[in-house]
Amino acid sequence: MKISFLDNGSIVIDHAQLMWNIGGGTPVRIPSYGLLIEHDDGLFVFDTGFDLEHTNAVLPFELPEQTPEQTIPAQLRVCGFEPGDVTTLVNSHLHFDHVGGNKHLPDAPVVVHERELEQARNFQPFERFGYSDRSWDYEGATFRTISGDTELARGLWLFETAGHTIGHYSLLVTPDSGRPMVFAFDVVYTAEALEKGVQPGFHYDPVAGVASIERVKQVAAENEAEIFFSHDMDAWNGYKHAPDFYEG
Repeated sequence: MKISFLDNGSIVIDHAQLMWNIGGGTPVRIPSYGLLIEHDDGLFVFDTGFDLEHTNAVLPFELPEQTPEQTIPAQLRVCGFEPGDVTTLVNSHLHFDHVGGNKHLPDAPVVVHERELEQARNFQPFERFGYSDRSWDYEGATFRTISGDTELARGLWLFETAGHTIGHYSLLVTPDSGRPMVFAFDVVYTAEALEKGVQPGFHYDPVAGVASIERVKQVAAENEAEIFFSHDMDAWNGYKHAPDFYEG
């Protein structure tokens, strides 16, 4: 198994969005990335970052930065693959900064929580920016909806972590060799937020979000896993980026 981080650029948010109600008024640049997992059962992509054109049009205040080399097709090619090689696309949730590249993988069925798909198509008014990019819902897209904790393939476990959105998933990877990995995705954005138990400023259900922070900690502790964060620039700078990879 090989796990590669696909660099999709970065955006800027207020620190109060990074950590709910803490340090408002301070802009912070955060990374956006996807995961590529080469597995015996196929080629898996988890999340696809943001679409530059959409973000510039709808959320220009987030100052998106994305070069042509940071798009999903380009990042896959860095790893030696074409978009058509991807056999399964998984979305942790359907916010704009996690689905922008879905449209580039039209041959891959999309695995998503059943409640997340329903919510993204019928979202609440306060969720309009989060679910603003609807390009993932193109004609011909194939969705495999799931609920509950699910083993996608040997060593790839999706576990429910609602709160940030109604149907959010995190990922536990238990390779044959090497240390297990937990990808929190948007349960918490940074290592500091996890340590302090502070969820992101944007959330659907803060009570569920607090429980999901504890669940991430518990899953990581039970599996002696390293936790990886979706929007922590300091952590991101220390991760291996494609074409480099983690192997297990």
